[in-house]
Amino acid sequence: MEELLVEAEGAQQICLIKPPVKKNNIPIDLKLHSDIRAMERARFAHQVAEKRRLIKQYKMERERQQKLEEEEEIKRLRKELIPKAQLMPYFDRPFVPRRSKKQPTMPREPKFCIPRHKTIKCCRMSCNDMSGPSQLQHLPSSVEKAEALYQQRGQLKEEQLMKKI
Repeated sequence: MEELLVEAEGAQQICLIKPPVKKNNIPIDLKLHSDIRAMERARFAHQVAEKRRLIKQYKMERERQQKLEEEEEIKRLRKELIPKAQLMPYFDRPFVPRRSKKQPTMPREPKFCIPRHKTIKCCRMSCNDMSGPSQLQHLPSSVEKAEALYQQRGQLKEEQLMKKI
């Protein structure tokens, strides 16, 4: 600032002169990082939305094409698969069942003895532990039956072998 000395009536006075008026300042264009980031994010969001729209459009087009192909396939099948009359069966030669040439199966007697590993532990009993005459008589009779069956089977097999010879 300039100081100007002015003499008036014998005294010195100091007067301050106003500085010249400055021109109107033009504000500087500030570029904040947040503004730049917001613009980039808006551009990215627009690209993502465009991609999603294209994918959705592609899927709809693909479904439409698939539907058209299926309809064409159905039309083609309907033309090819015209129902035709079935041939009548021959009634002049009736079905006559024939006897089978296989030998009948021989029935097997059930096993009355339960293996030791299949019995319940608390219920295991040996032949000596069984009390009562009915239980003791039951075991020999089942053994005798089994022996008789084996003898009959052996005789049947011998007879069959003799017939074949």
